[in-house]
Amino acid sequence: MKTDGYFYTEFKKNNPGYSQETFRAAEDAVSKLLNPPTSDRVRNPMEHPGVLLGKVQSGKTRTYVTVLTLAFDNGYDVAFVLTKCSRPLLKQTQERLQGDLKAFDGDGVLTVSDIMQSHETYRAAEFDQKLIFVCKKEDDNLNRLRDFVINHQKHLTGKKILFIDDEGDTASVSYCRREGEVFANVIPTQISDIRGLLSSYSYLSVTATPYSLYLQPTNVEVYNVSSFKPVRPLFTVLTPIGEGYIGGEAIFRTQEHDPKLNALRPHLFIPIRQDEVERLKKQDRRSFREENILANGNYEGFCTALINFIVGGAMARIPKKEAGTPGGKLRYAFVVHTEMAKLSHSWQVDLAEEYIAAFKVATETENAVMKKLLRHSYDQFAATLRIDEKPVPAYEKVVEEVHRALRDEDIAITKVNSEKDLISLLDLTGQLKLRVTYNIFIGGQVMDRGVTIGNLIGFYYGRRPKRAQQDTVIQHQRMYGYRREDIAVTRLYTTSGIFQTMARMEEFDHALRESVRKQLEGGGDGSVHFIQRSQDGKIIPCSPNKVLASQTEVLRSGKRILPIGFQTKYKTEIAGVVSDLDRGIGSICGFNQDAPTLVSVQTGIQLLKRISITLENGPEDEASPFDWSVAYDVMAHLSEQSSNNINKGKIWLWTARGRELGRKKQCNKIFQDSPDSPQTEGKLWSKYAIDNPILFLLRQEGGETQGWRGCPFYWPVMQSQKNTLTSVYATETIQNEIPSSLLVA
Repeated sequence: MKTDGYFYTEFKKNNPGYSQETFRAAEDAVSKLLNPPTSDRVRNPMEHPGVLLGKVQSGKTRTYVTVLTLAFDNGYDVAFVLTKCSRPLLKQTQERLQGDLKAFDGDGVLTVSDIMQSHETYRAAEFDQKLIFVCKKEDDNLNRLRDFVINHQKHLTGKKILFIDDEGDTASVSYCRREGEVFANVIPTQISDIRGLLSSYSYLSVTATPYSLYLQPTNVEVYNVSSFKPVRPLFTVLTPIGEGYIGGEAIFRTQEHDPKLNALRPHLFIPIRQDEVERLKKQDRRSFREENILANGNYEGFCTALINFIVGGAMARIPKKEAGTPGGKLRYAFVVHTEMAKLSHSWQVDLAEEYIAAFKVATETENAVMKKLLRHSYDQFAATLRIDEKPVPAYEKVVEEVHRALRDEDIAITKVNSEKDLISLLDLTGQLKLRVTYNIFIGGQVMDRGVTIGNLIGFYYGRRPKRAQQDTVIQHQRMYGYRREDIAVTRLYTTSGIFQTMARMEEFDHALRESVRKQLEGGGDGSVHFIQRSQDGKIIPCSPNKVLASQTEVLRSGKRILPIGFQTKYKTEIAGVVSDLDRGIGSICGFNQDAPTLVSVQTGIQLLKRISITLENGPEDEASPFDWSVAYDVMAHLSEQSSNNINKGKIWLWTARGRELGRKKQCNKIFQDSPDSPQTEGKLWSKYAIDNPILFLLRQEGGETQGWRGCPFYWPVMQSQKNTLTSVYATETIQNEIPSSLLVA
């Protein structure tokens, strides 16, 4: 592979700020495009795509533009850049390419064109330069691209084409089922047809959510296409994640390298009630009385979020402005995304406007409720700023800034629920324009993939479809990005149930990414094993393409499985069961011993079954229901992984009594998720759970003052052993070759 050619050399010279990791990733990608890995699974490796795997808002475009320049030095002549079916993103992609490659355009050696605005006929001489065509994944655009290929076959013969499929898991992979047969939908059919017209091409998908690509069969057979081109990646290249990036790991997982972030994590999520989210769906003046707006409990979370946004922005802004940063660079954003329906957005805009107006009146009249809201918000942010060792401005200065913003109308509320809206709101870099200091954006699906929102410090999220899809939910998270500087004043507002769902999705995403990373670094085989329960109750291998990504449980070293958000049943129902458990556990292993006891997995499962009848799931909008059958399956599976044949089918058991943990955390009133402590259970796991999993049964006193129902109960925590093979347990699978998660009506 040539790395000292004209395009790549000039591009590196023109972009000194790009990291060496970006250039290494580009070189890795082009090397694999030129010489794809061989595999027994495929007949023609060149036909199989590769994938550039990044994270949401992490700078994937930078890497694939770098790939283009290196590819042009290595025999590629024409590039087709496919974008999501969105006019704003098409415009954004074209402007980004033209901006990043303007030096070559100026030299007359490269041209970037929108396929719908390109010439119908290109002369032979025009193919002496490098041509990039940006094409929206929409039927008219793809038909125009197909016509271009057909009409210029003689010029394209002998030339090598590179497809860059941006957001390659969107539109490019979708099927439907009619009369028992699987059909490819229009867009993947068109893309496959275009690929079929070319004799020499490579295909590179770019995405942060590759699940629908990885969960494909190697070769898809569809009824309506005689030779459907493969879409499952044959290789993966990880795009670099720069310093200061904030993603799902910052909110949902412990970070070994950032103790400050670990201390901040409990404060970043503020729970809201599901009934409030429901009220935001449609106008209901009965639930909203203007004369008592600040004390209206029906929209308490929404009101708090708006206050927090202004106060948090003020507390981040004041020290920076005092340090000399121009005010125009200190603008902040808040996003409300709960529904797709446009009527919902109009109602939410009305509510937000009325709250801002009420805030203004309340500050002018020194309203006592407003003072209390401001003080509470200030104290919360002051605590997190101190954790992050950031300056904390004086309370009086913050209140003065809030008054100023309200008085000077320095708060803008913008509805974004159409492509037309979005196009008019994007700046030259493709980001939403921050017109004033405090910008509130209210909208739906149009604000997901590809849209960057600078200085986003507040996200009110309430989307909860019947079956939350992994890729959709992750792509909604516009708060991800290079935002470490302002994380202490950033808040996520959602229901506890949605938060738990998002946490599971982040865990799945992390396991998949870690598997790829280990494979690339050579630290292990890097494979993720998919397993499921068979009809006879056994745990068996499961084909990855049969897994619903949103219905999984990831098993890895140290994984904890425990019920969260539950409530005990009443004392009259469970007191006898708890007494029986006390006697049984006392005879098996005792309480608070120095070491756990090795017992059969059947013993552990029987204890769990007895415990399960003493607990009940909380409201589904507050907590995800705990699946006890999954817990039994997983523990049985883990017990069989022991490298010591004598210990196969066994688990470690350790129990404690006298615990008094409350149902909710004191700091933010969300459900407790750590009845086990690093100092006690953590050390036992580290010392004993090497080849066998461990089950902790932690007897809580269950006092009413702690949110329980006044009866002791056992809180179980299952934890996988250190030598756990990374696996994805499919709690729900399908029986055909195309995942249900990809089928559309």
